[in-house]
Amino acid sequence: MNAQLPLVLRWPAHQRLAGFVPGANALALELVRRLASEPDAPWLYLGGVLGSGRSHLLVAACAAAQAAGRSAQYLPLARVPDVTLALRGCGGSAVLAIDDVDVIAGRPAAEQALFDLYNRCRSDGAALLFAASAPPAQLGIALPDLVSRLAACTQVTLKPLDEAQRRALLRDRARQRGLELDEAVLDWLFTRRKRDLGTLLEWLERIDRASLASQRRVTVPFVRALGD
Repeated sequence: MNAQLPLVLRWPAHQRLAGFVPGANALALELVRRLASEPDAPWLYLGGVLGSGRSHLLVAACAAAQAAGRSAQYLPLARVPDVTLALRGCGGSAVLAIDDVDVIAGRPAAEQALFDLYNRCRSDGAALLFAASAPPAQLGIALPDLVSRLAACTQVTLKPLDEAQRRALLRDRARQRGLELDEAVLDWLFTRRKRDLGTLLEWLERIDRASLASQRRVTVPFVRALGD
């Protein structure tokens, strides 16, 4: 069963603790760093809106754990075809990061599977790191014991980077790729596209591929021509 689970074993290079821009989330970064490297660190529950960096931190935690010689698994529940099966097949790693906990709300079998996984990890001495869009009590989970288990974790609410920080991050990521994004291009992206960091980074990836293919400089007309 484990071989069929979509567990990320090769962590994307840009999703590392060193590459996370903390902004107002320095405490969250430090707690994730501890969970990844210290067996007795407290379990964590990260809440935050889209683009707040929660998935980055979960993947980075797994990468950091493996770098420290600890086994790790990352399970993005929003991307698995059978959430209950995936949760029942998880485990056996020193660090387990469960993303998109929102997905299980109102699904009794999935809620029970996460509750059982929580208890297995506690018994096995594994570390759990959760992420969702809201605190446990606000997810709509019907199983009271699961809500209380999740709420017992150290909870941190992630705050998205402000616009100046997102601009600086995009500019830095672009330079790492050999691209220069001038203020006009950034202005266009921030006025014509969704401003959450995830969407902006997807656009950077798109711009990079198109620039490499055409060998053209990145300008507003070039980016506009990429369409929606």
